[in-house]
Amino acid sequence: MPQTVYAGTQVPVVKLAGMKADLMLKSLFMATLFGLIAGCASSTSACESPYGASPQFKGCVFENLPNPQALPSQGSWRIWSRFLTATKNGTVPVDPIPVRAISTAQLEALDPQANHVIRLGHSSHLLKLRGKYWLIDPVFGARASPFQFVGPKRFHQPPLTLEQLPPIEGLILSHDHYDHLDLATIEYLAQRVQRYFVPLGVRARVIEMGVPAEHVAEFDWWQAAEHDGVGLTATPAQHFSGRTLNDRNRTLWASWVIQSGGQRIFYSGDSGYFGGFRQIGERFGGFDLALMENGAYDSYWPSVHMTPEESVQAFEDLRGKMLYVVHNSTFDLAFHTWREPLDRIANLAQGKKIELATPEIGEVLTVGQPRSNVRWWDGLK
Repeated sequence: MPQTVYAGTQVPVVKLAGMKADLMLKSLFMATLFGLIAGCASSTSACESPYGASPQFKGCVFENLPNPQALPSQGSWRIWSRFLTATKNGTVPVDPIPVRAISTAQLEALDPQANHVIRLGHSSHLLKLRGKYWLIDPVFGARASPFQFVGPKRFHQPPLTLEQLPPIEGLILSHDHYDHLDLATIEYLAQRVQRYFVPLGVRARVIEMGVPAEHVAEFDWWQAAEHDGVGLTATPAQHFSGRTLNDRNRTLWASWVIQSGGQRIFYSGDSGYFGGFRQIGERFGGFDLALMENGAYDSYWPSVHMTPEESVQAFEDLRGKMLYVVHNSTFDLAFHTWREPLDRIANLAQGKKIELATPEIGEVLTVGQPRSNVRWWDGLK
């Protein structure tokens, strides 16, 4: 598979004091993180790249599949200005988010012949697949940010610490945004994971974070592999990538299909709604469990995140049996209230008689086993 190492980009630490300094830091953070959403200028001239053979790589950057129905995002200045000046209401919980602490003994007691999913928060999950442990987009850091002192701060602690994690067989990344690829987490796990599975270009990111190059496999859409009895396929998503203002779409983004013990799990990563969900459902014949993005949507960026209605439609396109919603309840990344994604999708699923999973942080879901879903957020402010 193509391999490359891009030059790293480091942001200097700035020490300032007072309200003016705070505003400057917030401005720098917002420009870095949210300015990416609107499509900062990227070179479209010809270039040499190991990814030139990828159908997704054009004009030195990766592109989404054609989607004439996709609505345009607002410009970066409008998005940045709104984050700096607009008033937010109800986007951060007042009451504590319930967290079920989980121990190593509890993990070991889980049936080694079944597939289990443990919610760590946001889109981060620990999986026990027929006795072996895997991670999806693990973020254990305090903030989804390029800085440790400013940016969206997590609402709750993870249900277990990095030090409590069991040996990890495989780690799957969907893309390189800060709420999915966390520097401190990867630096800790660098030598503690047998194999990393990442989209094109993200291999260089994790190598810079200390992961041995020989432990990383990178994938274009529809490329597949098997590792220790688990089948993995990188599938399309409609999103974007980048960790600074000048590297937008230099790496690929992906959803993932995970096959273990005759069961199929889909993970959407971050994605707007597009026809690719139907194609994935047709290729794989449906899924026992679909982990679908449901949060951080907004009319200012309608094509890169799904509304709850679109998440339900994508789930139906995928031919899923159980809808498991992610990308909510951990970070303040948009303007809707923290409860809204959960309320809306729970009501939609009830009306459509869809089997819904909105697990508490730390809750274990065993794929294929019946469960009673609880609206744990009801009554919380």
